[in-house]
Amino acid sequence: NAHEKGGRPFNFVKRSTFWKYFCQYFPIELVKETDLDPNKNYLFGYHPHGIISVGALGNFASEANDFSKKFPGIRLRVLTLPSNFRIPFFRDYLLSLGLASVSRGSCNAILKKGPGYSIMIVVGGAAESLDAKPNTHDLTLSKRKGFVSVALENGASLVPVFSFGENDLYSQIPNPPGSKLRSFQTFCIKYFGFATPLFYGRGIFNYVFGLLPRRHRIVSVVGKPIDVPKIPNPSKDVILEYHTKYVNALQELFEKYRPQYAPESKLNIVQ
Repeated sequence: NAHEKGGRPFNFVKRSTFWKYFCQYFPIELVKETDLDPNKNYLFGYHPHGIISVGALGNFASEANDFSKKFPGIRLRVLTLPSNFRIPFFRDYLLSLGLASVSRGSCNAILKKGPGYSIMIVVGGAAESLDAKPNTHDLTLSKRKGFVSVALENGASLVPVFSFGENDLYSQIPNPPGSKLRSFQTFCIKYFGFATPLFYGRGIFNYVFGLLPRRHRIVSVVGKPIDVPKIPNPSKDVILEYHTKYVNALQELFEKYRPQYAPESKLNIVQ
């Protein structure tokens, strides 16, 4: 059950040449607003999900952009669906990157390991991937309050992270809410726990169609932490209070950097 206990990261995997080339392909960049105290715990919220959260892998799962040097003492674990750890060998590779399960038990186990231990949750999840389209920033966030509850229970400061360019790597077959395709995709999320976005990017020898992601700059901006009190059983009102603070901080982060990285776009919280 290593995926429920924080994975088993190996530096030689996280620092492998593959991840350097991976980040150079797009390219992927990491920007920080402030230092983080290594004596605290943090819960990073990553937005948007995109199709496969490329920026989260390049900037936070690997050390290609020197996360540990930019944030010394922060032992970050990127979390993903438990089902991803059922595939032999692929499971072991994810664990070697320090990826772990996004289950509540896993979150609590990591945050209780000691000072500096932190987690990253791609808050929008599978539902948000269905809205991942170029030149859009539609977030599934208004009803996602579980991550705030976890932060409160552990006294972990909330850190908003926005990755500009994450949604520009792939296009999707049109799937507006209410369409048959969207209804089927929503059915898959509800009953199987994963999304089925019909996406396409580029090919090896063409730029029009294929499964490779398009080369598009991704900039992950790590915002300022929101201090959170430790409350073993937080009330709905307290959860809502800190969820509102988080949403406001994320919107401010987006607007601050939008002129530089996405001047023609806007942020929409769709659900």
